[in-house]
Amino acid sequence: MIDFQNASYIKLSAWDVATAREEFAPILIENEVVHLAFKGIRDSVTFTNKRLIALNVQGMTGKKKDYTSLPYSRIQAFSVETAGVFDLDSEMELWFSGLGRVKLEFARGVDIRGLNRLIGDHVL
Repeated sequence: MIDFQNASYIKLSAWDVATAREEFAPILIENEVVHLAFKGIRDSVTFTNKRLIALNVQGMTGKKKDYTSLPYSRIQAFSVETAGVFDLDSEMELWFSGLGRVKLEFARGVDIRGLNRLIGDHVL
C-alpha cells in the first residue's frame, strides 16, 4: 500500500479518461465507471463512481505497480484549496477512516471545484 503519510501525489494534471479506463480495466468491477483521471510523472489518481484509485509505479522499469483502492464510503471529511495569484496549484485533502489524511496536489488548470462536487456527490 502507498505510504500516504510520507508521500503525496504532487502536480497531477488531467489524464485522458479513455487511457485511464484502459489502464485500470483489469481491476474495475462490474458497472464501475471512470469519471476523472489525473497523472503525475509516473503515478496517477483516478476517480470512479465507486472509489479513488491511486497508482504508484515502482522500480526502474515501471513494471511493478501498486494499486490502492480508497472507497468513497470511508471518507470522513474533505477539503479543497483553489489556486491563487502566486500559488498556481490547487490541493485536495481527504480524511479516510482507518487511514488518515491523503493529500493531492494538482497542476494549474485542473477544475478543483468540479472535483469537489464529484467527491461531494459520493460522500454527502
